[in-house]
Amino acid sequence: MAEYRLEMKGVVKTFPGVKALDNAQLKLRAGTVHALMGENGAGKSTLMKCLFGIYRMDEGEIFYEGKKVNIKDPLMALKLGVAMVHQELQPITERSVAENIFVGRYPMKKLLGFIPVVDHEKMYVQTEELLKRVRMTFDPRQKLGSLSVSQMQSVEIAKAVSNDCHVLILDEPTSSLTEHEVEALFRIIADLKAEGVSIIYISHKMEEILRISDEVTIMRDGKYIGTWEAKNLTTDTIITQMVGRKLDNLYPPRECYVTDEVIFELQDLTSINPRSFRSASFQLHRGEILGVGGLVGAQRTELMEGIFGIRAHERGRVLYKGSEVEINRPRDAITRGIALLTEDRRASGILGVLSVSDNVSVASLDQYLKYRVMLDDGKIEKLVQSNVSRLSIKTPSSKTQIQSLSGGNQQKVLIARWLANDPDVLILDEPTRGIDVGAKYEIYCIIAELAKQGKGIIMISSEMTEILRMSDRIIIMCEGKITGEIDIAEASQENIMTLATREIG
Repeated sequence: MAEYRLEMKGVVKTFPGVKALDNAQLKLRAGTVHALMGENGAGKSTLMKCLFGIYRMDEGEIFYEGKKVNIKDPLMALKLGVAMVHQELQPITERSVAENIFVGRYPMKKLLGFIPVVDHEKMYVQTEELLKRVRMTFDPRQKLGSLSVSQMQSVEIAKAVSNDCHVLILDEPTSSLTEHEVEALFRIIADLKAEGVSIIYISHKMEEILRISDEVTIMRDGKYIGTWEAKNLTTDTIITQMVGRKLDNLYPPRECYVTDEVIFELQDLTSINPRSFRSASFQLHRGEILGVGGLVGAQRTELMEGIFGIRAHERGRVLYKGSEVEINRPRDAITRGIALLTEDRRASGILGVLSVSDNVSVASLDQYLKYRVMLDDGKIEKLVQSNVSRLSIKTPSSKTQIQSLSGGNQQKVLIARWLANDPDVLILDEPTRGIDVGAKYEIYCIIAELAKQGKGIIMISSEMTEILRMSDRIIIMCEGKITGEIDIAEASQENIMTLATREIG
């Protein structure tokens, strides 16, 4: 047998205006977890898409079980035994679990001896066996849309291993999971590893990488930097290799810009949905970063969407700069200087097929009209270039499709979209989710600078360290209610968690 189950050598991939991979490589042993790390834009996902046949390499070689292979498309990858669970799941929510697993390759039988039809019973039995393999016992007949994100992910893994998978690629698999769900995923990974499956694991979460990986390959700017045994690495050494420099501090220096002026106030805001946010009240001061903590399902996002007019409320008052305002739709919030950076940039943030320029300007086009009837392209381009420079957005040009940028740069474009309106209140929902450590620092600096300018910032975060290091004050939610408020001087992980699990009648 070959020393390595899989080798990628000298991989080059170029897109218009950018060299995404430059002599990249990867060596994967059988029955191991191999972490692939690097900043957003380092080329990790691009390399995996070349392996899985989504992209064609411009140059390079792939060896599988010691033999050179030419993977032209995902079907060929699957036949070889290579499967991929993508960061953005693409479930067919209105179809059953079984149908999602076997889509495109349903087991068939002959009706009346000659009419080919789907053999549903066989499909359900096989699905049940696959689900047991990934420690899931739910009904193969139930709709996929009724499952949680982690359960949908387990279905995707079951689908992958159903193809006699020997190499499984997991791209940011824990970005939307709770701690309990992460533990369940790790048990599945341990089981697959014990069966001899090789796992390529892409993540920005250092603790996860050091815990479950056998080897770690680091990429930077599309290039291969090196491969190390995970047991010989520390968080600091990984960061240094990823960013090419030592980051002495992962957060900007703490400074307080909070004033006495209350720029925004919420009084008794209650959703029309009885299982959502209830009796929410808080104040936001000019120059303040107000953290919003709580566990998944605490209704934090739903409350922010209620403030922004996405979700309806049955009662409550919203005061902006001391005056009561009616916000029944997002346009009402935008015109009053309130912005919302949504939690899921792919689903509800970026306009993927449009350019960077379109994505920056889309929320403020009425400010860039010429003769009140046509867009002033010159002014829009100045706006875009100003924000590209101001936020250090890495893009080949303003006309580049935003979906081709890294996650961190997509997030900066979305921040630029709202800054174009010069809002006084910015609601940031998980602003650094799925972003590498270097880009996180840049986002933190942007947030701190906005507070310095006198903006009021509301920041939801599920990362405890992030909320403790960036906030001036923290409110905590549980089961749709605000259960407490803590000044940052008294805040700790313990008292935040106490309030995050405290139900109020």
